[in-house]
Amino acid sequence: MSRVSKTAGCAIALVFAVGVAHASEVTPPADIAKAGKITYCAEFGNPPLGFYDENQVLGGLDVDIGTEIGKRMGVKVEWKETAFSAIIPALLAKQCDAILSQLFDKPQRREVVDFTNYMYSSQSFLVPKGNPKNIKGLEDLSGLKAAVDNGTTIQSLLDEQNKKFKEAGKPEVTVTVFPKDSDARQALQIGQVDVYGTTLETAAFFLQKAGHIFDIGGEPFAKIKTGIATRKGETEMHDAVQKAFESMKADGTYKKLLTKWGLEGDAIE
Repeated sequence: MSRVSKTAGCAIALVFAVGVAHASEVTPPADIAKAGKITYCAEFGNPPLGFYDENQVLGGLDVDIGTEIGKRMGVKVEWKETAFSAIIPALLAKQCDAILSQLFDKPQRREVVDFTNYMYSSQSFLVPKGNPKNIKGLEDLSGLKAAVDNGTTIQSLLDEQNKKFKEAGKPEVTVTVFPKDSDARQALQIGQVDVYGTTLETAAFFLQKAGHIFDIGGEPFAKIKTGIATRKGETEMHDAVQKAFESMKADGTYKKLLTKWGLEGDAIE
């Protein structure tokens, strides 16, 4: 059973995915065992990883993996919805125990968190049907308008591309930054921008669901490992998450979940 709790006007909402705790296969850290739950920080709105469906039921690969890890630790699972730009600070402030929100494993992030990598991700562009601006890559965005979610990799890639445009004397891409990924996608859908930068996984999801509205512009790029983040140096927590994930791989659960969400091609060795 799941319960959604939202407060009007608040930027952060708590989402509780509550279930009966199973017998522990993996020994959780003492504080997690005492609390009887593990809390994840996540931003929802990037299907098929973490999102609310048309009935406002929370689902996605990240949600399934997080729930499965909780089961293997013998604890319940709680989700704390957090803006992506604030997600690492929220973890460091101990507002949650781990981040499970398609967080890319980057060197600068490894300075403050440890990762358990669970899939590969790539970047992509979602464009209007027919790709009227003929967008095939970053270099085609000169003079166009793009929408992105705040704090994401695609935002930083567009910032770097604008430096190249400026050096070459070309018009820069106008980047509109939104507080949520779903807001950026909406901007494309209503024609406010020419392109929406997101992950390949999310772009492919909307191509499948709304192929009469959207196309994907060009080939995916910037492939990277994606992980569950825990606070740097909290070895017991990291090792428990890692062990739970490895057991999912060993018994076939990981493969089944990837297949469920059409993400077999993102499997990590």
